[in-house]
Amino acid sequence: MIEKSKIKNQKSKLEYQRGQLSLAVLLFSALAIIIMGGFIIWADSQLRFAARSNDQSLAFKIAEAGVEYYRWHLAHDPLDFQDGTGQPGPYTHNYQDKDGNTIGQFILDIEPPPLGSTTVVITSTGKISANSGIEKIIRVRLGSTSLVKYAAVSNTDIYFPPGTEVFGPIHSNGGIHFDGIAHNIVTSARVTYNDPEHSGNEEFGVHTHIAPVDPLAPGTNPPWPSGTVPDRPDVFMAGREFPVPAVDFNGLTADIATLKAKSQSGGIYFGPAGGGFEGYHITFKTNSTFDLFKVKKLVNMPNGCINVLGQQDWGSWSIDQEQFIQNYPVPSNGVIFVEDHVWVNGQIDGNGSRITIAAGLLPENPSKLKDIIVNNDLLYSNYDGTDAIGLIAQGDFSVGWVSEDNLRIDAAIVSQNRRIGRNYYRPPDGNQPRCSPHHTKSVITMYGIIASYDEYGMSYTDGSGYQQRNIIYDQNLLFNPPPEFPSGSQYEVLSWEEVK
Repeated sequence: MIEKSKIKNQKSKLEYQRGQLSLAVLLFSALAIIIMGGFIIWADSQLRFAARSNDQSLAFKIAEAGVEYYRWHLAHDPLDFQDGTGQPGPYTHNYQDKDGNTIGQFILDIEPPPLGSTTVVITSTGKISANSGIEKIIRVRLGSTSLVKYAAVSNTDIYFPPGTEVFGPIHSNGGIHFDGIAHNIVTSARVTYNDPEHSGNEEFGVHTHIAPVDPLAPGTNPPWPSGTVPDRPDVFMAGREFPVPAVDFNGLTADIATLKAKSQSGGIYFGPAGGGFEGYHITFKTNSTFDLFKVKKLVNMPNGCINVLGQQDWGSWSIDQEQFIQNYPVPSNGVIFVEDHVWVNGQIDGNGSRITIAAGLLPENPSKLKDIIVNNDLLYSNYDGTDAIGLIAQGDFSVGWVSEDNLRIDAAIVSQNRRIGRNYYRPPDGNQPRCSPHHTKSVITMYGIIASYDEYGMSYTDGSGYQQRNIIYDQNLLFNPPPEFPSGSQYEVLSWEEVK
């Protein structure tokens, strides 16, 4: 009986152990199923997330492709903001893979530049064919840089005497003799040149005579041996560089014929003054209008004030008598074309006027080029880029004999064929007054840019002219030049934003 009882107890114990094992297996199986299920759900979510991320990345690339496509389009047709359709947008393009299969689309919204600006806004939406619920949106501002990137630029040798201070880049396709203070880089396309301001040997393409005078250029080609070109931060505060590629000066000068056409379509055109008149006088007002006069007579030069340097078109270039014609509103497209000499002064409207005045006689005759003259202040009302004045002279841009003692000119100035400057009015000699009292003036400040085909000069070595010359670059002109002002065709990215 005892043996049977032991066997029964052992059997019960074994069954109990088997039950415990079954329960453990069941628990571990359930736990494994839960873990496997969670892993499968996690893996599925990761695959879905990866697929969605891949789709979003593809949509983003397609949106970027839309921006790059339109940059390419503008490079070939800089003035087309309707995608070659002549119709308002948006504009939809298929996006294909390397095998030619359409895998998505980019949709473009184009905002053309406002008047006087070169900034275009492109909004590109990228979508993929595999998932219509996914899209990416990029907004980019592109700007075509104005070709006039300099505070001062010339196509020939140029001299900046002591008393000149320039805030902005300077460039010449000739050599530069600089004896003032340059706050930005000074560059020349010349390796060396024979400075026409004095006799002597070849000098550096950019050099100074402020003590200690630069050494004469050695007969070696750049790169110059170490120490050959002195570091002169007292003169060239941001340095100097030469030679650099020449500037295409033809690209810096607007087409006079185009400006004339623009003035006759949305602008204002004035033909030759005729009748013995010397030209026109425009005075801007702060109410978006300007007064127009015909110049009847120029100031006579005193005895002894003569053209001793043989300068072309020498004279007083100062108004003695004029006749009021009419008050005009500033034209809608901002272009005023004068087929005669024109004097300009005044202050433009504080609401943001953008104006270009061009003077030229067509067809062009080198002996009859037309000039622009500023003898009294020509001013903006705003200096945040909303105001702009362009002065494009077929011939000279001049400051006359009777000009303000402290003269300020806010404008982007271009002389297409001649020079920007003031004629030489020789000083008195003993009891001979010569060109006094207007032979010398105090300060001229030119805010904007000056682009002179020939030389630049508002003073002379004998002390005549303006004693202090300030040239200040208006950086707003780089992407917001005056209406129809020369600009490049290569668009650059100004800002980039991921909208969605």
